[in-house]
Amino acid sequence: MPMQMTFRWYGEGNDKISLQDIKQIPGVTGIVWALHDKMPGEVWTVEEIAKVKEQLDKYGFHMDVVESVNVHDDIKIGLPTRDGYIENYKTTIRNLAKFGVKVICYNFMPIFDWTRSDLFHPVGDGSTALYYQKDMIQDDYNAMAAYILGFTEKFTLSFPGWEPERMAKLDELFRLYKDVDHEKLWANLRYFLEAIMPTCEETGIKMAIHMDDPPWDIFGLPRLLVDEPSIDKFLRMVDHPCNCLTLCSGSLNANPDTNVADIVRKHCDRIAFAHIRNVKHFENGDFSEASHRDCDGDTGILEILRAYHDSGYEGYIRPDHGRHLWGEGPGTVRPGYGLYDRALGIMYMLGVWDMLDRLKENQ
Repeated sequence: MPMQMTFRWYGEGNDKISLQDIKQIPGVTGIVWALHDKMPGEVWTVEEIAKVKEQLDKYGFHMDVVESVNVHDDIKIGLPTRDGYIENYKTTIRNLAKFGVKVICYNFMPIFDWTRSDLFHPVGDGSTALYYQKDMIQDDYNAMAAYILGFTEKFTLSFPGWEPERMAKLDELFRLYKDVDHEKLWANLRYFLEAIMPTCEETGIKMAIHMDDPPWDIFGLPRLLVDEPSIDKFLRMVDHPCNCLTLCSGSLNANPDTNVADIVRKHCDRIAFAHIRNVKHFENGDFSEASHRDCDGDTGILEILRAYHDSGYEGYIRPDHGRHLWGEGPGTVRPGYGLYDRALGIMYMLGVWDMLDRLKENQ
């Protein structure tokens, strides 16, 4: 079985891109979905999951991969209440398994999910992309959060990890995380994983942790999954076949010293889900997201795809953030999740994969 191409979709009424649009992209067999109205810690019910399955079934898409079953802050902080939220998470795992879900993508980042300073930054060709301006993300987390939340409020959007209910308590959250250093966060991650691994084994579901984005500490908050050594540590810490990776090329290569292809070759058997994203670096430490074409960024997309192919990867893959093209912009598209550039990215990746298949056949 070859790798399986998927496409992230935010749901009816929550995404201007339709399943009919996605159906027209060659090679896409599955939708990466979520219940985006659920708060971290809430149980995903059988009835709610069934509604999504019914929508996807109409277009012949599988729902094997779910992204953003978010982990409650009490688990990350290590509060006494965490065990109740872990039990809720186990219930959600069992409910997802009833519908054939095989992979849960999640992250363990304190307070903030992905972090950017500009959601629609001009990149020079008339398109825009997500942008990280290093000197704008320093000490004042309120300014950065206000920018992101102002956008979501203006255009009535919800971002995973940026729930307004949580963000309204930012100062309180920072106080709760005050004593959570790298060591404590690693310990709390281990506690969570060891608690849910029996449920994963029982259901056959793989937990696939997403890399931290960006891969360095921000606002004094520790980040864990940032490079090859930390990935090695994570997989050794809970060495179980259900404890896996969502290997995100863009998150890791925001640090230009990280060779993502090497990590793919080293840990391909533990990569349940692959995000392919290209990043363009600037000398001052800023970075912009770019098209998936190898030469348009610095991530090494060709070598990453070659590493997956050489390793016999049969897992799930999707284009990650793309540029906003051909009239896409604020109010018409989710930042990073337009239709056109992700479709172009899929065709580029499939073209590379087809050529690698042909070369292998002719060897």
